Amino acid sequence: MKTLKQYIGLFVCMLIITSCENQPEAITEKSDYNNYLELVENDALQKAEKDLLFWENKLEKEPSQYPYVAKIAASHSRLFTITGKVEHLKLAEENLKAVNEHTNYNNVGYLRSLSRNYISQHRFREAKELLQKAKSNGENIEATYKMLFDVELELGDVAAAKTYLERVKDFSDFDYLIRLSKWSDHQGDLDSAIKYMEKATTMAESANINSSKEWAYTNLADFYGHAGKIKESYTYYLKALAINPNDAYAKKGIAWIVYSYERNPEEATRILNTLTQNYQVPDLYLLKAEIADFMKNKQAKEGNIDMYLALVSNESYGDMYNAYNIELFVDSENQHEAALQLAKKEIQNRPTAMSYDLLAWSYYKNGNVKKALSIMEEFVIGNTFEPLAVYHLALIYKANGLTEKAQKLKPELESSSYELGPILSQEISLI
Repeated sequence: MKTLKQYIGLFVCMLIITSCENQPEAITEKSDYNNYLELVENDALQKAEKDLLFWENKLEKEPSQYPYVAKIAASHSRLFTITGKVEHLKLAEENLKAVNEHTNYNNVGYLRSLSRNYISQHRFREAKELLQKAKSNGENIEATYKMLFDVELELGDVAAAKTYLERVKDFSDFDYLIRLSKWSDHQGDLDSAIKYMEKATTMAESANINSSKEWAYTNLADFYGHAGKIKESYTYYLKALAINPNDAYAKKGIAWIVYSYERNPEEATRILNTLTQNYQVPDLYLLKAEIADFMKNKQAKEGNIDMYLALVSNESYGDMYNAYNIELFVDSENQHEAALQLAKKEIQNRPTAMSYDLLAWSYYKNGNVKKALSIMEEFVIGNTFEPLAVYHLALIYKANGLTEKAQKLKPELESSSYELGPILSQEISLI
């Protein structure tokens, strides 16, 4: 007969084996990315600041040279990308409006530059108006069509977006391939999205243009993550960092892998803490708050949310963070109505399937589950394949007594656990 010690020993061994089986495979290595987190100097920032000073001095000496104003705008745009400081985006707008006024809104290059600035500010309708002017001008029309595709997709006009995409069809063109990839993803065809982004990446590598390679690497990394190819995703984030050691998006991507896949919230927080030292983008604090919540650290969660709210209180952000605010407000008992009103506003600004999903979710959180379901059925189902929308749909189905429909969505949600993150993944089992 086995002794008690033998049974205890056997039980402990089984626990260890089970724990090892449940532990995700380690993908990341601190030694791969630590050097990128410990940078003292930012070469790109120094160059952008130097360029800005150069063009400001040139303009001061020759105030009539309005092309210098466009150069100043470009420097501010670059500084916004590097630092995340919204003031640079607004200064770029100010200078771009000045050059467009000087040229009577008849220079397509300046029109597209201001439109691009408005897209960054989520002012999509104003961006479209400028592109329509550029389209009427007719100069370099394909570049205008490409941007019109971008804007129409952001405005939820899928048919118009498809029309513009077909007008620029050229499988040897990098810009076309990245848009075809985006279109494929929007249609729920992730395999094709990856295929076209891989082709675009190969093209960027052949041309050896660092900015194109960096952009392609991070986008391909995102797609690989969506497809569950976490090793490949990690590899391409590192490739982007090898080109630009200050690529904040790539660092955030690695932090997500560490948190969502490897379930190492402490290390993910360390990565994000190094990032927010010099890169002040509000949504990073929401991610830090989510990780703190996962760690059951209420004080850190609330501190990060407060930091987020302090940053987005800056009026310069305009509507850029509406979607984030809605998701934050719906989880606060006394802000459900505020979330609903903001969701209605976002529909006016950006009537996409995901905006309607947030509207439906706001109604659900306000207790109007039938209204939530009707919005989902009319505007969301079949129009977006984002895991978050599927999660919302499952809960709305369940609240309306459509348990069987909710259950049918569980396998899809379980396969999207990496994208949804650890907290929502835990909620899937309750559907």
